[in-house]
Amino acid sequence: MAVLTITKENFASEVLQSDKPVLLDFWASWCGPCRMVSPIVDEIAAERSDIKVGKINVDEQGELAQQFGVMSIPTLVVMKNGQIANKSVGAMPKENILALL
Repeated sequence: MAVLTITKENFASEVLQSDKPVLLDFWASWCGPCRMVSPIVDEIAAERSDIKVGKINVDEQGELAQQFGVMSIPTLVVMKNGQIANKSVGAMPKENILALL
């Protein structure tokens, strides 16, 4: 499944009302560790049809970043049934990201 660009406009429909767990990647273009995590997140999206994967640019979606208390990036958040099921800050290898799910 393709990676979704999550905005405050589509957040409710794509994340809160999703029937699948959603992996959210909070990132910014100027963030080095974000650039390391991004291809891993893309890979997971391509491999797993049982989850949704969305990316949230913190520079463009400050409101969502604030809502999730994102202080450092990359921050990965797993949402299940509209609730935060897991959260992790910082770059990590693929197996650690998969373990969050």
